[in-house]
Amino acid sequence: MKLQINGELLEVPAHIRVASDLIHHFGLESKVFIMELNHNILDKNRYFETVISDGDKIEIVHFVGGG
Repeated sequence: MKLQINGELLEVPAHIRVASDLIHHFGLESKVFIMELNHNILDKNRYFETVISDGDKIEIVHFVGGG
C-alpha cells in the first residue's frame, strides 16, 4: 500500500490496516506525537479502529526536547 507520510510517498506492508498498525511499524509507541489523516487530527483513543487506505495522506508530528 502506498501512503503519503509527512510529504513523502512511501510503500508500507500490506498488513497495515489501521492507524495503530502504522504507529507500531514506525516504532512510535513510546513517543508523544499527533497523527493527522487526510487533514483530520486523529483521536489517539481511536487509532485501533481508524482504517488506513491506499493513497491516504498522513502527517505525524512528534515532539523533541532540547535546550
